[in-house]
Amino acid sequence: MNPIARPLRALMLWLLLAPLLALAQSLQPVPELRARVMDQTGTLDAGTLATLESRLASFEQEHGAQVVVLMVASTAPEDIADYTQRLGDAWKIGRKDVGDGLLFVVAKDDRRMRIAPAKRLEGAIPDLMAKRILDQAVAPAFRQGDYAGGIRSGLDQILAAIAGEVLPAPTASPV
Repeated sequence: MNPIARPLRALMLWLLLAPLLALAQSLQPVPELRARVMDQTGTLDAGTLATLESRLASFEQEHGAQVVVLMVASTAPEDIADYTQRLGDAWKIGRKDVGDGLLFVVAKDDRRMRIAPAKRLEGAIPDLMAKRILDQAVAPAFRQGDYAGGIRSGLDQILAAIAGEVLPAPTASPV
């Protein structure tokens, strides 16, 4: 065998296999749902987390709809839409019989955001409105480094839209 052919063959094999190795990169794990606002990046301070958590808990108690915010560093290798879908499938937020949950996911390092309403809220927050909220309320604050302000501003619009939707009244929690 030609002395040059062997290294050349190894290089060609490596070039063919390298893309497959990249595809084999494992998916980001779905975190345990332990709060209405979860920041895995450490960007939001404890006071902001508590304030947002309280606001979403009150909204859920008053309107029944459940909104969850998750900030992660990245969803790679997955697209944010696919990652959000996996979150929704795993967490099943909102009332099961109503379908009134909404996920607001921020992938900070990827510079990607997604608002994903469950079926019953798609009328209140269609794709076009979700895009408008992200582009006009959230992104400008994020560009200034104000992640708390961007999330607050986005939630203002999200909660206002949901509050205008006719949903079944929340049931009292068993004591």
